[in-house]
Amino acid sequence: MGTWEKIKEAPLRFRSFVADVRTELKKTTWPSRKEVYGTTLVVILTVFFFGFYLFLVDLALQHTVQKIIGFF
Repeated sequence: MGTWEKIKEAPLRFRSFVADVRTELKKTTWPSRKEVYGTTLVVILTVFFFGFYLFLVDLALQHTVQKIIGFF
């Protein structure tokens, strides 16, 4: 297949792609507003929890490393 044939088929392939995308989007089940709110809240709380946890781990490691350096 030459370059010219590919150029001529490009609009047809694009239309086929768009049609396939629309078909797949019709099969998609979208979450309700309540589900989105709930999962967003879980993600935000998880981020804060792990942020606080890692902050405490960092403080403990910093304290330990300073004690080791101060020992030598």
